[in-house]
This record gives sequence, structure tokens and C-alpha cells, in this order.
Amino acid sequence: MSARRLRAVAWDIDGTLIDSEPLHHRALVAACRALGSDISDLPDQAFRGIHMGNVWKQIAPRLPADVAQAEWLARINDHYVAHRNSLIALPGAVATIRALARLGVPQVCVSNSSRSVVDANIDALGIADALAFSLSLDDVTNGKPDPEPYRCACARLGLPPQEVAAIEDSRSGALSARAASLYVVGYTPSGGGFDSVDLEIDRLENILPLFS
Repeated sequence: MSARRLRAVAWDIDGTLIDSEPLHHRALVAACRALGSDISDLPDQAFRGIHMGNVWKQIAPRLPADVAQAEWLARINDHYVAHRNSLIALPGAVATIRALARLGVPQVCVSNSSRSVVDANIDALGIADALAFSLSLDDVTNGKPDPEPYRCACARLGLPPQEVAAIEDSRSGALSARAASLYVVGYTPSGGGFDSVDLEIDRLENILPLFS
């Protein structure tokens, strides 16, 4: 695809812009412990890129029968937001967003996290002023890997999906963007990679030539 046809960027957040997985895991463990279940045996990457509804389905059998999903999720989100100052931006994330903003490229965030977590991440990164808007799991009926989040993002941008680059670090997110017909950039800083992408990068700033 010609760089001149790409006019906007839709960023995933967790694992793409910010190193949030450790805090997500700590929040999950703390919430479950408070509700009477020890899940510390699970690896900290057990639910990377997974819709929270699917996490609940896997965790619920380990919780007391009277625990409601809404209470469980609220405890997770409250812990995460309260500890957002421990979050660390991934290398090049903020600089790349600022560089795109100077070029006049519209940018949005599309996340499978709840609204409170998305807002906490954006606050921790200090990038709210560079974004046109953000979409959370609370803003859609179906989260990634369903194409709905990215379709909604393109509709709000007023752009055809072929003119929007989605930057994703997980297969689930890449599948969502691919199904919505976006140009999919797979961010794989540790190598490995995954399918369903148009371009793989190991440094976020490597997307800049697509818009310069």
C-alpha cells in the first residue's frame, strides 16, 4: 500500500504503547484474592490480548459461586487505576505519537480494556491532547478479535478502513483489524511475529515513513 493512502493511525494500547500486562495481572490477582481465590499460579501473560468477558469465563470456576462478574471487574479496574503511576511507556511510544501529531496525522486508541483502564493508560502516557478519541470495550458490543472496534473507529474518523493503519502487538487485535479491512502493522519488539499483518515492525518509530 502506498504511504500516501494511509491517513490515520489506530493504536492498540496494552503491550503496544504501554507495558501494562504486569499491572493487569497484579490487578487480576488482587481482585481474585479479595474475593476469596488465589490465582497466583497463573503466568502473568496468561490473558494477554484476551477480551475480559473471556477471562471471566476462565476465572469464574475458581471463584466463590456468589461472586458477580460486575463486582469482580470493578475490583480489577479499581486496583489498576489506583496504581497507574507504576505504568511505563514502551520505547518510542510517546515520541512516535508526538511526531505523527506534528505531521497532522489523526490518531485514535482502540482497546479491549474498560473505559476506566483506557483513560488511566492515556493519562499515564500523557497523550490525551494528541488523540482524536479513544474506544474502549465499554463503547462496543463486541471486543477484539471481532472487527467492531476498528469499524467503529474508522466510522468516527470518517475514513475508509484501507486508509487507517492499526498498530497491534497481539494476534487477537491483528485479526480484529484485518477483519475490519485496515492496514495492519504488527509490533513485535521481541521478534517472533504473527500472521494477519501487512507490515511487521520491531520499533514503533518505524511507522513514521508510512506518513512522511
